[in-house]
Amino acid sequence: MDVSQTIETEEDLLTCLRISFYHPQQHCKGLYSLLPLGVRSQHLADESLRLGRDAQSCTFALADPRVSRKQLALRAYRTADSPEMLFGLQNLSQTVKVSVNGSALDFLERADLPTKALIRFGGYEMLVVKEAGEAKRGFEVELDVLPVPPSRETGTPEPNASPVADTASHLTVPQPEVRVPSESDEALFLTRQPTIYVNF
Repeated sequence: MDVSQTIETEEDLLTCLRISFYHPQQHCKGLYSLLPLGVRSQHLADESLRLGRDAQSCTFALADPRVSRKQLALRAYRTADSPEMLFGLQNLSQTVKVSVNGSALDFLERADLPTKALIRFGGYEMLVVKEAGEAKRGFEVELDVLPVPPSRETGTPEPNASPVADTASHLTVPQPEVRVPSESDEALFLTRQPTIYVNF
């Protein structure tokens, strides 16, 4: 029996996660070629949804070598004081940080998702909106692509934005470290750019 047949035995409305992606280079690269865009898929509530570049081990895969093999996981859960199905997110990457509504998550750290959440990782913005249902055994997921960054709508700032230090004679602008996941072993490579001094 497949997932849809198992879930369809319930008459209650399924909770639906609407997940919308944005990347600044999405028009010139086939980043979403492996995603089932515009199709509602059903999933059992006790199974995690994984997103990454490895189509064999992830529920949804991005065709992007800069994304970790296993980038993040979404998992449904319930609490004793709420009838709603709730969701949490866990960062599965040792090299690419994930943020939820501006709060950064390191490797294996988790965050509860509100009804509407903006998730960022590796240049991607992912807007997750939950439509509540009553069914307990499963839920639905619908994926699509946004033409503009959802952060414009939510006003969520970039996590850990580098501050600009002001002095009497010049501005010091520290350059961020570049973190690049390796294709083979997910090793971490750091490249520090030189500090730029702007004289007045």
